[in-house]
Amino acid sequence: MDALVAEDVRRRYGDKLALDGVSVAVESGEIFGLVGPNGAGKTTLVRALTGTTDAEGTVRVLGEAPREVARERIGLLPQAFSPPARLTARELLDYYGGLYDDPIPSEELLTTVGLEGTGDVRYEHLSGGQQRRTCVGTALVNDPEVLFLDEPTTGIDPAGRRALWDVLEGLADAGTTIFLTTHDMAEAERLADRV
Repeated sequence: MDALVAEDVRRRYGDKLALDGVSVAVESGEIFGLVGPNGAGKTTLVRALTGTTDAEGTVRVLGEAPREVARERIGLLPQAFSPPARLTARELLDYYGGLYDDPIPSEELLTTVGLEGTGDVRYEHLSGGQQRRTCVGTALVNDPEVLFLDEPTTGIDPAGRRALWDVLEGLADAGTTIFLTTHDMAEAERLADRV
């Protein structure tokens, strides 16, 4: 069964055509990589698939219109995400976990994203890569069936990137569908079943 289906999706911002008849289907448990230059419409497609922007055409996530899918079934890490800087990594994970009935415990998430030992450091004092890994943790807190990651490893050092790749591969092996946008061809080659 396809977890994601987009057919002839179009989106215009004023005179700017961001999506021009995009069609894609992503199978359950697949890692689908979307590669393209800045301004190509990758983020707009993610927004259309998650129901955070309107678009023409047909979009289905887990068999439903994006805005009708139960939020706990979807995880999203947007390209630009700035959580409250004064909270610690643990507090951020606790906060986002509090939005769901059965979140993954924060300590487990800190370990998963490679931040064990830094849970009590304020977000504003974490390195750029640690901040991004915290943000990945917020997208995983609800153990989603479908995970949307818009350039997830931006700012993460090579060792941290490889560790995060291992996490994503493990999620896919466990059945999570992952829709990934990236500029990193090595990332696409390593992770994606299809690009």
